[in-house]
Amino acid sequence: MKVLATYNIKGGVGKTATAVNLGYLAARDGYRLLLWDLDPQGAASFLFRVKPRVKGGGEALIRGRRPLDDAIKGTDFAGLDLLPADFTYRNLDLALDSAKQPAKRLASLLAPLRGEYDIVVLDCPPSISLLSESVLHAADLLLVPLIPTTLSVRTLDQLTEFVAGFNGHQPDILAFFSMLDRRKRLHAQILQELPAQRPDIATAAIPALSLIEQMSVRRAPVAAFAPRTAAARQYRELWREARERARLPDPRA
Repeated sequence: MKVLATYNIKGGVGKTATAVNLGYLAARDGYRLLLWDLDPQGAASFLFRVKPRVKGGGEALIRGRRPLDDAIKGTDFAGLDLLPADFTYRNLDLALDSAKQPAKRLASLLAPLRGEYDIVVLDCPPSISLLSESVLHAADLLLVPLIPTTLSVRTLDQLTEFVAGFNGHQPDILAFFSMLDRRKRLHAQILQELPAQRPDIATAAIPALSLIEQMSVRRAPVAAFAPRTAAARQYRELWREARERARLPDPRA
């Protein structure tokens, strides 16, 4: 089982749209996939038409009073399950702080699911916190949406330094351009220059299109309701690169 996390210190950069579309594409390709919506705002849960509520809240999960598989829900898409958000997730840092080995707690909670799923996708809230540290220890691959601006590039540098300081397990990083507008000079400049400077930038670049915003109206992935569009093509390319980077085996093998 591989753990992928859509993560960025900044909010509003396309983490949830990425988690939802890549989750759908992975399940469509035959992988058994679980998406855990860790953001108390519950956007991924909303998009998959699942009520953002967990009995006992996040603390019950972190403390082991309720196993993860008791809270998992099915979705409208075969092979894709959801562990929904809960508004109490805003207090997960407090629950983790009192747990043994808090930085490794998420990895410990996910371990019993290895026989049930091929991939777990963690849709993460924006922050650097005890929760995000636990996410980084659990993840095999971080998918980092990057708006092509100077401050976003600086945030990627901060994240890379943060991960490099870990002892032991360090997730791989695959950053990709999100909300790209090629008409903007700065976007075009960073799109051209940054991949030559860093080996962890994906070829795929998610465009800034109103179609992606329509996910909240359609309550479905772009790759499902508009598969022939430029946005869907780029999500498919990103999924291909993520699958290769995470060294995921063929589910049919």
